[in-house]
Amino acid sequence: MATVAERVGVAPERLWGGTVLALLLALVGGSIAFPRAVYDGFLWRYFWGPVVADGNGAVCAVRSGGTTRLLNSQSACAAAEGFVAYPGYTLVSEVGYIVTLLLMLMGVVLLLRRLGIGEDRTFFFALFPFMLFGGALRVVEDAGIAAMRAGVDPAIPFPWSALIISPFIYFTVFFVTLAVVVASVWLDRRGVIDRYERGVFWAGAAILAVTVGYLVALAVTTEYVTFHPQVLVVILVGATLSTAVVWWLIETYAPDINTGTEYIGLVVIWGHAVDGVANVVGLDWMGALGAGPNLVPKHPVNAAIVDLTGAVLPESVLAVTGDAWPFLAVKLVAATFVVWVFEDEIMEESPRYAILLLIAILAVGLGPGTRDMLRATFGI
Repeated sequence: MATVAERVGVAPERLWGGTVLALLLALVGGSIAFPRAVYDGFLWRYFWGPVVADGNGAVCAVRSGGTTRLLNSQSACAAAEGFVAYPGYTLVSEVGYIVTLLLMLMGVVLLLRRLGIGEDRTFFFALFPFMLFGGALRVVEDAGIAAMRAGVDPAIPFPWSALIISPFIYFTVFFVTLAVVVASVWLDRRGVIDRYERGVFWAGAAILAVTVGYLVALAVTTEYVTFHPQVLVVILVGATLSTAVVWWLIETYAPDINTGTEYIGLVVIWGHAVDGVANVVGLDWMGALGAGPNLVPKHPVNAAIVDLTGAVLPESVLAVTGDAWPFLAVKLVAATFVVWVFEDEIMEESPRYAILLLIAILAVGLGPGTRDMLRATFGI
């Protein structure tokens, strides 16, 4: 962004703001001029429609003739005319979220540069609780859906619950984190706290504790949320052991992979291992652990890997191994590759941007992984 701004002779902040404004105007203008194609067929179908279906506990939402209907059976959804949106993600929505994430990262880089922070590796670790918080907050909405199915009013009704459903939850967590960072920097510079990173970390830990505590309270006081500690233990132990094996292989046979990121790389691999193991346990081993029925994959990549494994391996093998384990292998390989990309030169030349990218890379693994882990743990 800064390089482009220099070439066109515009301040980076102005260029970023102009880009965001242009995209918003294009979406709003397109929705007004071509409502069926832009709003119904794109924005609603891939972004708002899934939120409407999810927030109301419906199987799908259908947009036709400018109106929205909620359907509660797969057959009705398959036969519906118009644009049909199901809860969860699609490849189109995930690409949209990635583009939004990159654009937000550029804006954050500019803000951190203005504040003069974010170059120290401790900033990465300070934000670690917020990555867990995002996944835990999403499970709060899952608990709301479980309440509705049990005939109980959820604590956060729709449309307010949209704030904790993708894609809006990304903005919710982002602005909560941003507020904590700015407040911690302000307190640091006035001598109230020793280092802003400590303020960020402990504030994030407190917010995470309150969120998980709410889920624990639901498990104790309601019937629609349960608690399966064995699931939590198996996922955390499995992720830690997987990470330990990968780390040992790196340190023993290819230490150059992690010379740039050091212990940040270890955390990145662990975060994606949590995502991988949570999927393996949630999709294949809930019954074996005595934790109820298996969950269903929420992301198209997960579902595609499960479908491919089920199509390739014979039933006799699947009965022993399950069909989600390749997702763990993919996550570990991908995380290791990302760690290798961030070599010494990148970390030294652009530390602020490199650290933010690593935060984002960890978040896209640990966030969904935390959600899947807690969904399985609380039986929702």
